[in-house]
This record gives sequence, structure tokens and C-alpha cells, in this order.
Amino acid sequence: MLHGLVTAADVQDRDGGGLLLSTLFGRFPFLRKLFADSAYTGPIFQASAAQAMRGLLVEIIKRSDHAKGFVVEPKRWIVERSIAWLNRCRRLAKDWENRNHSALAFLRLASIRLMLRKLCNPS
Repeated sequence: MLHGLVTAADVQDRDGGGLLLSTLFGRFPFLRKLFADSAYTGPIFQASAAQAMRGLLVEIIKRSDHAKGFVVEPKRWIVERSIAWLNRCRRLAKDWENRNHSALAFLRLASIRLMLRKLCNPS
């Protein structure tokens, strides 16, 4: 995880995504492409992404209309797998935190834990 933002539950994905991109402030100038699911479709997120990072290309990964049941979507499984790994941390499995800052701190700690595991056990 490069960057995170914890919002209230009533903030929609596309609005939260725009907020997240606006908080980057040029921290990751090497980012060229952003893969997003269909919740980020539309002019609201596109405009906020273009305003936050000029050279960022947003590619929407949509589910196939012909697919029935579980189908592995290209690029989307990477995000889903990462979220599943983070949810294995007991502190992140439920909404225990009262403050957004605490929730973000535990999310960062869980992400650091995952990175350290990958570095120590490369296989």
C-alpha cells in the first residue's frame, strides 16, 4: 500500500477516490496508470483524477457481461487479494476504531507486516 485514506461510511467510492488522489501532492510522480473497478466510472472521478495528477491514466476494469459465477478479472484480483491479506489481521477484520487516524495507523501497520513477510519469505 502506497497511500491510504479512511473516511466515514457514507462517502461513496468515487468521492473517496478523488479525495485520496487529492492528498497525494506529488508524492508518487512515477504513477502512470490507475486500475479501478466500475464504482469509479463517470465524470466525477475522472475530473478529480485529472485535477490531482495530470499524467495519470485511469483504466476501469469491468466485469464481463457474459461471465456467470466466479470469474478471475485481469488486474482486479491483485487488489482483491491484497484486501483479503489485510483482512486477515484481526484488528482490521471489524470496525473497532473510533477515530479515522487510529484506523489508518493500523492499516499502515498491517501493510508493513505484509511487506516484511514478502521480503523475508520471497518464495
